[in-house]
Amino acid sequence: MTEQDSATRPSRIAVTTRDEEPTPASAPQAPPASRRAGTVLAALGVTAFSLTFPSTAWGLEGIGPWSFVTLRGALAALVAGGCLLALRVAIPHRRHWAGLAVVGAGVVVGFPLLTTLALQTSTTAHAAVVVGLLPLTTAVFSVLRTGARPSRTFWAAALAGAAAVIAFTVQQSGGALTTADLYLFGALLICAAGYTEGGRLAREMPGWQVIGWALVLCLPLNVVGALLALPHESFHLTGHSVAGLLYAALGSQFLGLVVWYRGMAEIGVPRASQLQLAQPLLTLVWSVFLLGEHLTVAAPLTAAAVLVCIAVTQRARD
Repeated sequence: MTEQDSATRPSRIAVTTRDEEPTPASAPQAPPASRRAGTVLAALGVTAFSLTFPSTAWGLEGIGPWSFVTLRGALAALVAGGCLLALRVAIPHRRHWAGLAVVGAGVVVGFPLLTTLALQTSTTAHAAVVVGLLPLTTAVFSVLRTGARPSRTFWAAALAGAAAVIAFTVQQSGGALTTADLYLFGALLICAAGYTEGGRLAREMPGWQVIGWALVLCLPLNVVGALLALPHESFHLTGHSVAGLLYAALGSQFLGLVVWYRGMAEIGVPRASQLQLAQPLLTLVWSVFLLGEHLTVAAPLTAAAVLVCIAVTQRARD
């Protein structure tokens, strides 16, 4: 194959140099096999995220909120940094650092901190009300940031799924609103920005490197925060608190985001974000086994409605 032939042949992977960056409009459509793999990876990320609130609730049984968040980020950064160092991964180009800073602010610092503060007074079911809005918020951020234009069918299914999730989670929490909602709505916005920027960067570098460098970037902040918080907060290592901290750091903060960003790179931010419609329901299921919460008969009905909406959004053409 000549250079001229290869230049005219469409490719799934955008090739860039250090000085140029592909635009979303020119990004080719991934083949069906790649999209199926991306959907599986994104679904694994959602499953990992669904355990975040229960693990945080466990961690807060013995660790103060500020200590928990900073230790969580520091532990994840040490693992990520070790992987980057062992594999001799090159430092990202300077044009990527602004995006990595957005990812760090959104998913490494902002979302963990705000949701942890909220979970001091809010149940996992109540927190899931806001998490149910995350797919729509992420899709909106994606439209603004990447120029994506999902179809009307996509938006209709997304709105229907979000409405079903919100109705279910509000019913589970008794319809009560607390001051923790301010934390949760702030977490929703900043996390959506981090997801969108991370999904964009994952088209140019492996997803695990996106979250890895974001964690390393935030490591100094987390170390300083831990040193300031630990002397002033409770710190009792129990079985639950240790398990919660380790899972939040390694499962949610690192491994979950690795597969999540890879999945978003394959199927696109808007479609991947709709898989998160199932996250609140999964969180409630885990809460039954881990936190002793009880679900009503509305759970399977809502789960069925959400699965239908997810199927529609995954099939809707952009």
